[in-house]
Amino acid sequence: MGSSVGSELHNVFVYGTLLADDVVRVLLNRVPKSSVTILNGYHRFSIKGRRYPAIIPVENSKVTGKVLLGMTDPELHIFDEFEALEYERNSVEVSLMENSDKLHAYAYVWSNKNDPNLYGDWNFEEWKRVHVEDYIKMTTRFMEELKQNKAKG
Repeated sequence: MGSSVGSELHNVFVYGTLLADDVVRVLLNRVPKSSVTILNGYHRFSIKGRRYPAIIPVENSKVTGKVLLGMTDPELHIFDEFEALEYERNSVEVSLMENSDKLHAYAYVWSNKNDPNLYGDWNFEEWKRVHVEDYIKMTTRFMEELKQNKAKG
């Protein structure tokens, strides 16, 4: 009935390319249950020359995204690899849109808070319209490489 040791489940706040179920499905082979959430005290920026956004702490700002619920340790590890070195996985508190309940989650925050390449806002709908197909192909290649590296050991 209880969970076994080392099988803690995690919540992850997503706000950019991982809002696309098709991208998440390529990474995890499933789409976890999710809820629309708000992360207060952060802003979602575009990054010059990149197709994905970054969030950093900004007073009196908020980011709307969703929280992926019940992710396993191996799934969290895949996200860590996917987000690589430019992001730090931080523990944050998000508010559920439907009832304002608070929930603890991880969020991938841009590590360089003073990056001169951060600007404006990032628009998911525009990204989806223009870039999602190429991004899914890139994500598929990423997973193939990750599996090959794991097989090498």
